[in-house]
Amino acid sequence: MPNRIHIIGSVGSGKTTLAKELSLILNVPFYELDNVVWIRGKLGDVRRTDKEREEYLNSIIKSKSWIVEGVHNEEWVANCFQYADLIIFLDTKYSIRTYRIIKRFVLQKLRLEDSNYRPTFKIFFKMFKWNRYFEEVGKPNFFNKFGIYNDKFLVITDKKQVYEKLQLK
Repeated sequence: MPNRIHIIGSVGSGKTTLAKELSLILNVPFYELDNVVWIRGKLGDVRRTDKEREEYLNSIIKSKSWIVEGVHNEEWVANCFQYADLIIFLDTKYSIRTYRIIKRFVLQKLRLEDSNYRPTFKIFFKMFKWNRYFEEVGKPNFFNKFGIYNDKFLVITDKKQVYEKLQLK
C-alpha cells in the first residue's frame, strides 16, 4: 500500500473528495495544495511567499505518509511528484467537471457545503477558465514534465478505479 500519494486533476475532477476518503481509509493525513499556497484567514487569504510555500510543502513531503492533492504542476511541486509512491491523475470528463463546478458553487452559496474561500461570482467564472486551461495546457504540461515518473502513474476517469487498483472497500 502506498504511503505517499499525490492526486492531481482539474477543478471539479474529484481530487479533494478522493483525498479525504483515502485519508480516512488509510489513516494518512491529507493536504490541499491550495492551502500550501494560501494562508487562510477570517479577513481573507494571504498568499505565502515562494520560500514559505516551498518550505511548507517540503515539511509535508518529508514525513513518512501523506496524501497531497491539487491542480498544481509547476516546478515548486516537483519534489512532491518525486517522493510520491503513487501519482493519481484524475482525468474526469470535462462535462462532469463543469457540472461539479456549478453544483459546488450553488451549494456553497446556500451554505450547504464548506469552502476554503469566499465563493464569489468572480471565482466561479474563473473556475471555468481554470478548467479549460487545465484541459488545454495543464494536462499536456504535466505529462511532458513529469512523464519520467510514469511508473508511478495511475490515470483514472473515476475514483472507483483507485479502489479497485488498491483493493480497497
